[in-house]
Amino acid sequence: MTRLVGLDVGTTSVKGIAIDPHGAVVHVAERGYPLSTPRPGWSEQDPDDWWRAAAEVLDECEADRALGIGLSGQMHGLVALDGDERPLRPAILWNDGRTRRQCEEIESKVGRERLIELTGNRALAGFTAPKLLWLREEEPDVYERIQSILLPKDYVRLRLCDEHAIDVADASGTVLFDVAQRRWSDEVLDALEIDRSWLPRVSESPEVAGETHGGVPVAAGAGDQAAGALGVGVVSEGGPASVVLGTSGVVFAALDSYSADSEGRLHAFCHAVPGAWHVMGVMLSAAGSLRWLRDTLGGDIQYDELLAGAADWEPGCEGLYFAPYLAGERTPYPDPDARGAFLGLGLRHDRGALTRAVLEGVAFGLRDALDLVVEMGGKPASGRVSGGGGRGSLWLDIVASVLDLPLEVTRADEGAAYGAALLGGVAAGVWGDAHEAVETCVQVTRTIEPRPEWVERYAELQPGFRRVYPALRAARGD
Repeated sequence: MTRLVGLDVGTTSVKGIAIDPHGAVVHVAERGYPLSTPRPGWSEQDPDDWWRAAAEVLDECEADRALGIGLSGQMHGLVALDGDERPLRPAILWNDGRTRRQCEEIESKVGRERLIELTGNRALAGFTAPKLLWLREEEPDVYERIQSILLPKDYVRLRLCDEHAIDVADASGTVLFDVAQRRWSDEVLDALEIDRSWLPRVSESPEVAGETHGGVPVAAGAGDQAAGALGVGVVSEGGPASVVLGTSGVVFAALDSYSADSEGRLHAFCHAVPGAWHVMGVMLSAAGSLRWLRDTLGGDIQYDELLAGAADWEPGCEGLYFAPYLAGERTPYPDPDARGAFLGLGLRHDRGALTRAVLEGVAFGLRDALDLVVEMGGKPASGRVSGGGGRGSLWLDIVASVLDLPLEVTRADEGAAYGAALLGGVAAGVWGDAHEAVETCVQVTRTIEPRPEWVERYAELQPGFRRVYPALRAARGD
């Protein structure tokens, strides 16, 4: 069977899919690996764990018989390599928070306004550049031995193709990339005194950026959010937005021209579609908040049981709010020290009320992101929903009503791996470009309309949610 393979190097596992030229999924494979947290706020992985898992997944998907392969993966992670192309230390991941001081240093050296103008973003703890500065200052013996750096999926490409390469979408998340010009920023590199020779060559996402040892073309690929958005058909301005209810929550809209928020409240990156960009609001604990609640109440509780109890409560839960800042926040508050809270607890509130408050708190956070996306010119007609949280009908009803936006479910629910497979198909010449791939393969199977009575109620409640974060900051003495 003619097949295209997509590989997504995630935080907990590598996921691979094989699809046919009509977009139907013919095989799915997954392999997990551990996450290391050697100190509070640190998050690391062994890059060779990714490769071992990827090799098994590719073998199971019969990638050696594929017409093309596409790569996606967790963004921002730093893989520092020596002269023999071996990792010098564990990779520092996107959800690592050790680099607050280095973020301040970057914004001081480049200038915050100039940094946003060039890279589309502020320097945030999860991004790649602050990690390099941390290595220089805290592990100078490692830093002095660096000969090249890669991001997670691109380390897998190195092992698969013997190529040092990256795509424009993933490179956008390093804070070393001139997003408007789609190239590495000499100005930022000079200001931070980072050796340009360490950086991989940059390609557009659907371009061939290597071949396997068996001669299968491998697309440059994309970071997980850009690939996931492509996989649900978010390719151009004015079309649908991507709404992700994964561990983190995302509102993602394509733009036909570069635009960045002057305050850096949103991320502005190159899209996986050549000639397009995107703006993206990210909250760090979306479905992760619901998982935290389940585990805290007792891990044997099923999600269906939690959601059934939540359905017994009316919108607003009689004044109960949940602040979903369990791991810090990005949009609209770039604050790694933000923390979560329940506010307004009363004797009547039970497990169902707590659950509904969590669902609503995440939805309110997504609405904050959507409002900023609209302000930047991304005016979606609908939202294409994905992620594990999207499987719960009550949560989708709540999110659609808080966003006041129809949510569409597509036939394939394989996220970034599906978008990677589409990029592999373009690289192989199966489709002429990303637009043709989406038109051929992405199909909407269900639409969740906002509930009019809930839309009105949630619009009344949103201002109360926006007062929560300032109150929490005041409580911690900021």
